[in-house]
Amino acid sequence: MTDAPPVAPETVPDDVIEMLGDWTPAQLRGLAEYADALADSREVVETKPADENDESETNQIDEPQDDRPDDVPAKATITVKEINENRYYYWQWRDGDAIRSKYKGPVSAEE
Repeated sequence: MTDAPPVAPETVPDDVIEMLGDWTPAQLRGLAEYADALADSREVVETKPADENDESETNQIDEPQDDRPDDVPAKATITVKEINENRYYYWQWRDGDAIRSKYKGPVSAEE
């Protein structure tokens, strides 16, 4: 381990770097875990096509699904996306650093 402190990325604001200077290793590790999870959750929005980013709303469905297509992994979840005031189901899963989606069908008016 080196005695020199790490060099912060240029993308981190100076006031954040200054604030972190007094934090304990446990606090810093907790923040790192939170920041990683937050970045993952925001990746979903950033990987959508541009026309979906502006007017879409995504809701995750936690119910198990038996009608999963063969090319959709078991870890995939169902999401509801609202596009141009219409709601659609999509299978969604992580593939390495990418978020993958596959169209499932429209949300019925009853739901």
